[in-house]
Amino acid sequence: MNKIIFSIAVLFISASSFAQAYHDNENSHEVKLNIGQFLVTTTIEFGYEYYINEDTSIGGTLYFDGKSTDYNGNFGIGPNLRAYFGYGPKSGLFAEVFGLYYTGDDDDEDTENLGGRNYDYSTVALGLGGGYKWATRSQKFTIELNGGLGRNINPEDFQNDFMFKAGLSLGYRF
Repeated sequence: MNKIIFSIAVLFISASSFAQAYHDNENSHEVKLNIGQFLVTTTIEFGYEYYINEDTSIGGTLYFDGKSTDYNGNFGIGPNLRAYFGYGPKSGLFAEVFGLYYTGDDDDEDTENLGGRNYDYSTVALGLGGGYKWATRSQKFTIELNGGLGRNINPEDFQNDFMFKAGLSLGYRF
């Protein structure tokens, strides 16, 4: 009987010695709405983030805007990779690398020709960003403040243009 109790105790102690401080599988997915962007420009922006571990995540952004001549067009979609530097899991200061494909209209008033003309465009940008994320004790709800700057890489007409992104997002983890 003592051997069985001793074996169970050794098994329990060895299994718990490999346990981590934070659970990897809990709340690994996060969906968020950029409420700050909506209040300022009426752009609807959704985000998704999957936590690879407590310090790294991959995700994506999808946004729609009714005005195609706004600074980042009327539609955008792109991935991001984040690294967190906070003391808590999946929160704190972060840096990110992102890509963004977006479309829109460029208003160019050419007075030498017969009048103004709208030019449709679609371009890809790569950039760097950062921010800060706060999470509740239960790790279910988040508030995020972020910003970033990117450079268009195509087509040639837009290669000298920069794009920026900013937001105040509310998120839910599951």
